[in-house]
Amino acid sequence: MSAGAFPKGAQLEAQINRRRRQGVYLRLSFLGSLMLAILALLTLLANIINSAFGLVALENAVSPAALVEEIGLDPAGSALSDLSKDDLLLVLEGNINNNVGRRLEREQRFYSDSLVFETQTKWDEICAREVDRPAGCSGDVRGRDDVYALVVEQIVQPKALETWSLIDSVLHRSEIEAAAAVSYPDADLVFRSWLSMDFVTSPQSPKAEVAGVRTAVLGSLWIVLVTIVFSFPVGVAAAVYLEEYARDTRLNRLIQTNINNLAGVPSIIYGMLGLAIFVRVLETFTSGAFLGAVDGGVTANGRTVVSAGLTLGLLILPIIIINAQEAIRAVPQSLRSAGMALGATQWQTIRAHVLPNAVPGILTGAILAVARALGETAPLVVVGASTFITTDPSGPFAKFTALPIQIFQWTSRPQDEFRNIAAAAIIVLLIMLLALNATAIVLRNRYARRV
Repeated sequence: MSAGAFPKGAQLEAQINRRRRQGVYLRLSFLGSLMLAILALLTLLANIINSAFGLVALENAVSPAALVEEIGLDPAGSALSDLSKDDLLLVLEGNINNNVGRRLEREQRFYSDSLVFETQTKWDEICAREVDRPAGCSGDVRGRDDVYALVVEQIVQPKALETWSLIDSVLHRSEIEAAAAVSYPDADLVFRSWLSMDFVTSPQSPKAEVAGVRTAVLGSLWIVLVTIVFSFPVGVAAAVYLEEYARDTRLNRLIQTNINNLAGVPSIIYGMLGLAIFVRVLETFTSGAFLGAVDGGVTANGRTVVSAGLTLGLLILPIIIINAQEAIRAVPQSLRSAGMALGATQWQTIRAHVLPNAVPGILTGAILAVARALGETAPLVVVGASTFITTDPSGPFAKFTALPIQIFQWTSRPQDEFRNIAAAAIIVLLIMLLALNATAIVLRNRYARRV
């Protein structure tokens, strides 16, 4: 066959069959890659679920029924979990010493108009200090659930003597029951879901049996809120300028190159930047002192929710800018020309035609960016996230922790029960991520239908 001639007959048939085989091989390789990715994700989820549920040998230091009987109630008709806040405080007063009670009350008061363990004179003296004032002086009051969690943690003190995974609990339950009866005769063998409503609504605790993620969940939500409020409008505005107003100059090309490079910078670098700028240089702002939001001794420095949110905002800002640029660039040029031809200014054309058509793509980029921010740990560690904190963040200028920090802290503990609650916390984090993404997708689709 001469050069440039088309194959014919048997040669054409052979070439067609060869291309078909190549197509089949490529399709199978793509399908295999997809199946491998799905298998890896399913393996990860199965491992998490396997650790979040299972049999536990629990032993209480004090019987809950004895505590109910101690305050004059019938244990047969009243369970410890059903007692009122006042009754729970009676249990607490009768079973802990005053030093522990004063420490708990200084962390957060039990009543807004009276004190349980502290005298009013001493309390007024403590809260009059300009520095080292306890968090309880802020006026926050513990709810009934908080008091119940304290009773369980401080008095009942349930201890997990041994835990078993979900697979072992289902497949080898009889063997486990027999072994537990010999090894732990005084313990109760119960099937426990470490992921429960009590786990979600309880504060952090040094004891895995009663620890929860409420403080970490609220901290993550506050951080994500500050991150979005800062990064989304700034990122979209920067993208509009670069795509619609900026000329093709050397300076603008340099800016664009740096934005693309910043999207790949390791997150720990942003943490160091946040520590240097937001925590130290802008301490007066990030601590809330310039607004009088907090007293100088309550929040000693700028290691607050605002600092964490602004740091993560810088982290995802290049991602939002790049995705917003792509979405704006995808809007047909004819829409801009039509708007200008009808006498609209450039900004009116951008506001009425370009941005509404680009919103679905912009929100898609925001979804990816927020997902990354929600799972970051390294920047928060550098900025100053607390590894142990029992008080909920009350605003943007409060001390904080976050779910990734909590998970990291629990997985580093040697006890098996901490790995169980870490798995439960991972499920909570995944649910939060899916909920935030679903909200953004609903908003994106709503804007897409309006266009």
